[in-house]
Amino acid sequence: MQYFFQNHNSSELIVFFAGWGCDYNQFVNLHDTSDVLILYDYQDLDLNFDFSKYANIYLIAYSAGVFVSCLASDKIPNIRKKIAVCGNPYLFDKTLGISPTHLKVLQNITLDNYLDFRRKYMVFSEEEYAKYNELQSLRSLESCQSELAYLQQLYSEYKDKIVPCFDKAIVAEDDLLFNLNAQKDFYKEKLVVIPKARHHIFFRFNSFEELLNT
Repeated sequence: MQYFFQNHNSSELIVFFAGWGCDYNQFVNLHDTSDVLILYDYQDLDLNFDFSKYANIYLIAYSAGVFVSCLASDKIPNIRKKIAVCGNPYLFDKTLGISPTHLKVLQNITLDNYLDFRRKYMVFSEEEYAKYNELQSLRSLESCQSELAYLQQLYSEYKDKIVPCFDKAIVAEDDLLFNLNAQKDFYKEKLVVIPKARHHIFFRFNSFEELLNT
């Protein structure tokens, strides 16, 4: 995996597991006082970062990153809180995660239809759509599809070894990728629902710290 580090000379660190196809550019609208480590592009599980200076680390995992964090969080010490955002540890489970139908949608994204995908699945309003296109991922389509294949391989190998351990889950009321009722059943009292929102909820917040305190 790749990472992008925001150094604010803080004694606290937020580790953010981004979603499939993401990079750091999609989250530059969020401004924190804590140091922030954004992880993305999951084509391996290598995490080479020095966490030793941080006594308090907070983990936020988004979309496919919720699953990846369950496999990689043991490499991160001193985690005080874990939050899942618009995702489920059982990433490709047909009920809890991305259904076979929606997996085909992801697999069939092309340069001809990716804008339609963004508008339908990622954002709720035209205003958010404009912001999403302005802060789009800088990765290639080939990179994203290679990552998706690796995530499927990982899930096939580790799905029976997943240990979900999140303190809170934040989901979008109108998410078309992860079924809301299934997330309510799974997360129960830990769930917070963001109304009138689709999969990319990060225009509703000013910082990762605000997400932590939602």
